Amino acid sequence: MSRTVLVTGATGTVSTALMNALEGADVHLRALVHEASKADGPRGRGAEVFVGDLDDARSLPPAFEGVQDVWLLTPNGPRAPENNMNAVWAARQAGVERIVRLSVVGAAHDAPTRSGRLHALSDRETERCGMRWTILRPHWFMQNLLNEAGDIAATGTFSLNMASARIGMIDVRDIAECAARVLLDDPDRHHGETYTLTGPRSLTFDEVADPLSLALGRSITYLPVSDDAKRKTLLGYGVPKWIVDMLEEYAQAYAAGWGDFTTDTVAGLLGHPPRDIADFVRDHAAAFASADDN
Repeated sequence: MSRTVLVTGATGTVSTALMNALEGADVHLRALVHEASKADGPRGRGAEVFVGDLDDARSLPPAFEGVQDVWLLTPNGPRAPENNMNAVWAARQAGVERIVRLSVVGAAHDAPTRSGRLHALSDRETERCGMRWTILRPHWFMQNLLNEAGDIAATGTFSLNMASARIGMIDVRDIAECAARVLLDDPDRHHGETYTLTGPRSLTFDEVADPLSLALGRSITYLPVSDDAKRKTLLGYGVPKWIVDMLEEYAQAYAAGWGDFTTDTVAGLLGHPPRDIADFVRDHAAAFASADDN
């Protein structure tokens, strides 16, 4: 019998990739969106759409009713543990069998970022939820590079405040395929597991620039900048201050070597290696291209 999977954060990068990864699977997809105006994307991927807000526990029961599996993704922000609590509460009330939660790399009570410490609170709550559970802790997303696409197209450069950090970055599509694998397997198979997901190798951003140069046929250069310079740029784009602070904390941790590691977990779950940066760049070359690129 087909299981019903509720996807929260349904319009975000990872959840969208998850719905793509579940295409054709024997599941009934249900998507939770914050606003009705956001329903078209999930609906186009075959999902039944419910409007609800993880900030508002009273808005959630209809979306959770009749659900067996919840993909739990909470927004980044100081209210993330409250959002997780509201979802877990709704899941328990509805008789959900399993929660598969998206956490962050290095989530811990002593993490060097407030985001990591907030996620640790939600991870612990999920572990004690009384349902089957699995937690995914992915490394830095290759898709974050798409935020630099405008500068790469216009100037052939991109600037981050990560110095010479080396990071085991991962393609979001691999995160989504791991999540799909867990959701499609028997609920007992991955119960109680916390999976740290990385790409196949740890890279500096100078090493990221090389496949970009090759794919675009012109020289692309990484330009390290200070925390203050990056903060000014992000605030200028209207990024909320809490997010800017969070990104700065991660950048400082990565610059200190905190992200220089990989695991073999993706290969263990999927039976093949995760995508390399060259694969990501090749598949997204058009996003980085200028009008003059061939």
